[in-house]
Amino acid sequence: MEMSTDHKIKYQLQQEEPLQRRKGGLFTMPFIIANEAFEKVASYGLLPNMIVYLMKDYGMSFTQAQNVIFFWTAATNFMPIFGALFSDSYLGRFLTIGLGSIFSFLGMFLLWLTAMIPEARPDPCDPRIQACKSASPSQYFLLISSFALISIGAGGIRPCSLAFGADQIDNRENSNNLRVLERYFGWYYASAALSVVIALTGIVYIQVHVGWKVGFGVPAILMFLSTCLFFIASSFYVKHKIRTCLLTSFIQVLVVACRNWDIDISSTDSEVWYHLKESTYHVPTNKFRFLNKACIIRNPEEVGSDGIALNPWTLCSVDQVEELKVLIRVIPLWSAGIMMSINISQSAFPYFQAQSMDRHLTSNFEVPAGSFGLFTIIALFVWVMIYDRIVLPVASKIRGEPVHIGMKHRMGIGLFLSFLGTVASAAVEHFRRSKAIQQGYLNNPSAVVDMSAYWLVPQYVLNGLAEAFNAIGQTEFYYSQFPKSMSSIASSLVGVGMAFANLLASLILSTVDHATKSGGKESWTSSNINKAQYDSYYWLLAILSAMNIVYFMFCS
Repeated sequence: MEMSTDHKIKYQLQQEEPLQRRKGGLFTMPFIIANEAFEKVASYGLLPNMIVYLMKDYGMSFTQAQNVIFFWTAATNFMPIFGALFSDSYLGRFLTIGLGSIFSFLGMFLLWLTAMIPEARPDPCDPRIQACKSASPSQYFLLISSFALISIGAGGIRPCSLAFGADQIDNRENSNNLRVLERYFGWYYASAALSVVIALTGIVYIQVHVGWKVGFGVPAILMFLSTCLFFIASSFYVKHKIRTCLLTSFIQVLVVACRNWDIDISSTDSEVWYHLKESTYHVPTNKFRFLNKACIIRNPEEVGSDGIALNPWTLCSVDQVEELKVLIRVIPLWSAGIMMSINISQSAFPYFQAQSMDRHLTSNFEVPAGSFGLFTIIALFVWVMIYDRIVLPVASKIRGEPVHIGMKHRMGIGLFLSFLGTVASAAVEHFRRSKAIQQGYLNNPSAVVDMSAYWLVPQYVLNGLAEAFNAIGQTEFYYSQFPKSMSSIASSLVGVGMAFANLLASLILSTVDHATKSGGKESWTSSNINKAQYDSYYWLLAILSAMNIVYFMFCS
């Protein structure tokens, strides 16, 4: 007997269903997480000792080298917002991550070449003279090109991996409730933290004990493997279609709202017609009501027979308006997180502190100064496990109902812990410098003070806890506020905040250096750590952090 049409359709769907189920799910997680994990191992492994490489091999002063690192880190953190826009508007998350991986590998390969080819660096400093030969324009070009490619690569990988992984889970699991979302973000950050642990131990150890050639070569190899692994699983990923260009959409809303400035928006919407084609909202919200003018239908002829606006520069949809409103609405709270990122980005100062202190863990083993950032990552990782597996379950059992610490509460706790970390940094540095002067090391910055470097651990731990509370809370907050079409942008906003923080940190450093060395005085941020006053610099950051907490409370 011949099948009826209904039975044919039902049979066809039954045959296609197993194929659809193979897309996404937990099977794809190792490939996505491994890709970003390898990228973090490679890029974060380059950062701790980079100040030494720039000062010794390129003859830069401390302030010059630190500013180069600030600008490089700022570019690395700025690029994700462009990557997110290209991902959500043009390329899609899969292609954006793939291209980002390729660019990262090329950047690390170029950086490896600067270590392998002697002509790629200036001549070594002559110890008999004070001045070192500066790098030539071509040598600088090769170095900066490697940094630029690494930053572009990070811009493709970092904003999309989190959202791309969420796409795979959303296809198979019910991850819409806040609890599941909170656990996903927490463990995602924990896995990223593990990769940074490897970077701050293995890669840093190789650079210190084996040299730059191997120390830069290993990250390049890891990035190559990361790229290959990601593309191997291409056929198993869920790849959502691109809906529209978000940047163009935002500009259209602003243009149309300004064009319709003369429309009188009454307190009731009963007589107003809104453009609702493919919109999830029935009417626009009352916040930023001026933007609602962009989606008001002034003339029915503006809409085609298919319900789509004939000219998007004269009429926008309600969804377009609401997407722009969401972005505007989170900016105040986003800006409040910048100060914490400024505090965490001060990696060069604790590096030189650790270098001037006793770093022996045992009589035969000395922890590299660049590996002390490991304590920040351990604190973050341990807290995520304790919070997810102990704090919330126990609190829920005591109260007899599910307990959830609000996102904004966690963000505020993180800012306060960052303030405490800066205070701890100032106190430890004051004590270290006093001992150095007492032991006669004022003019000998390379001398090791009779003081354990593990006095630095509390400030690292506080910074790790601050990031665990604030950064994870921020990402979860943005992801819950933004529509799914903007999830890549949501996951990149923390990185953009860090980019602004790096630029502001560079401005603060340069200003302090210029202001405190006038009149022949030693700068607070001098290369001679014992003559410098890093503790005063930390106290300045602590004061700014306290002011920022007040600003956060106002914004929230």
